[in-house]
Amino acid sequence: MAYLRVALSGVAAMLVALLLPLFLLMAPMGVARTVGFGAITATFLGSIVSPWCWLIAVVSFALFFMASRLGSKALRVLLFWTPTLAISTLGFGICALLTSAWMFLRRG
Repeated sequence: MAYLRVALSGVAAMLVALLLPLFLLMAPMGVARTVGFGAITATFLGSIVSPWCWLIAVVSFALFFMASRLGSKALRVLLFWTPTLAISTLGFGICALLTSAWMFLRRG
């Protein structure tokens, strides 16, 4: 179970680091400036090489890992299981949505 918590903390931390810039940068742009998948791809690639991305990933991993080691079961569920599963579900859902849209649009 300890390996699962560490792996889930790492996955959720990377998804937070990748999705946070996407939501923060895309929201003020509005509809007029976001054109196609190019904007999403540029945001992902720009955030991966950014030092802020890795700083956010390390900090969120540390927070998730510390929350997974809490003694109280209620706090552990509230501060670890709920956020990490929600973030992982959101991240994999967005990835599946973009993959299916790319496959559909590729065929024309």
